[in-house]
Amino acid sequence: MKGKPLGDKEAIVRSSGAGAQGRGEQAEALAAAYLARQGLGIIARNVRCRGGEIDLICLERGTVVFVEVRLRSGDRYGGAGASITGHKQRRIVHAAQWWLGGAGMAHARRACRFDAILLDRLDPRSLDWIRGAFDADGS
Repeated sequence: MKGKPLGDKEAIVRSSGAGAQGRGEQAEALAAAYLARQGLGIIARNVRCRGGEIDLICLERGTVVFVEVRLRSGDRYGGAGASITGHKQRRIVHAAQWWLGGAGMAHARRACRFDAILLDRLDPRSLDWIRGAFDADGS
């Protein structure tokens, strides 16, 4: 295969493998470091439950902040923000409710917010922090 151009199917398989996962982890690490510099405490990372996932859970002056980190290498499909669809928002809200009812029960009475960190490439200068990106009702 050396020197041979990839077919479409091979390119898709290769781009969605461990390399993509590694870039996602790097994006989450960049986001966590940025939020910590902004004064947020990182409570948890990569919280998963059946039907949902939260990349970062933070605390900012008494408010629990659930953060979705999105990385896109270009805007071919609308950029990083366009990938946080209503369906994805519902999955994040579901995971937040699950976490607050279990491991995060100590924070269940606090105000909550859903933020997004958008990166168009693995460059901290491209980071865009959207506070209150969506509400628990998906708006």
